[in-house]
Amino acid sequence: MLPLLLSLLLLLSTVATAEAQTPQEDGDARFWEVWNAYIVELVEQELSTPDPWEPLNRKIFAFNDFADRYALTPVAKTYQFITPDPLEAGIGNMFSNLFEITTILNDLLQLKFGQAASDAGRFLLNSTVGLLGLFDVATPVGLEKHEEDFGQTLGYWGMGSGPYIVVPIIGSYTLRDGVGAYIDSYSDYVTDLNHIPTRNQLWLMRNIDNRARLFAAEELITGDRYTFIRDAYLQRREYLVNDGVVVDSFGEEDWDDEDDWNEE
Repeated sequence: MLPLLLSLLLLLSTVATAEAQTPQEDGDARFWEVWNAYIVELVEQELSTPDPWEPLNRKIFAFNDFADRYALTPVAKTYQFITPDPLEAGIGNMFSNLFEITTILNDLLQLKFGQAASDAGRFLLNSTVGLLGLFDVATPVGLEKHEEDFGQTLGYWGMGSGPYIVVPIIGSYTLRDGVGAYIDSYSDYVTDLNHIPTRNQLWLMRNIDNRARLFAAEELITGDRYTFIRDAYLQRREYLVNDGVVVDSFGEEDWDDEDDWNEE
């Protein structure tokens, strides 16, 4: 709502500036020039802020965090405790293999035809020899895993990320990635299942498995939890959109993470 209001003010100020350019006093023309510059600055500040809806986002985040702490986390820890490590890894591999369909489609939309061929080969190999994806046999033979989604595709073609938003229950998104996730849902095998009990069970299992995989990463959280998770999400999305090239926040030259890790 605020960006729309600022844009409207910018339009009105531009019109007023044009009118002020008719024979009028120089003081009036100067006033509208300064006013127009002020509105432009407000619009630029609003659009450049990654989290303009932070007060609302924090409230939704608090609700999500409460639900996670007292509902999803105990279930995920129980799942992790009773599931043998090889089986847990296999379940994660299976859900990851299903996501390859979305990755392949977005490879094609980004004109990455070589990567699409590699990912298609990976999906076929893991779905057959790997027993429906339970075993990752593609990586050892050189078929590297990639992650592509429609949010990345929109970013690839130049669309900005838009404001950061926290969705109830689901979690972190940007406006662009939220639209992308909705489009990707049409290529999600789990949500497309017609048998409702099976669909719900697989959806729940996938989310429990995903939550269990985040426990190790949570140990890295320091300071304000909301800010840390937001910044980590935004940096990862930028990393994925730029195919692994990280833009330094201080405006220095880009660096490739593979070279950086090799130097370490």
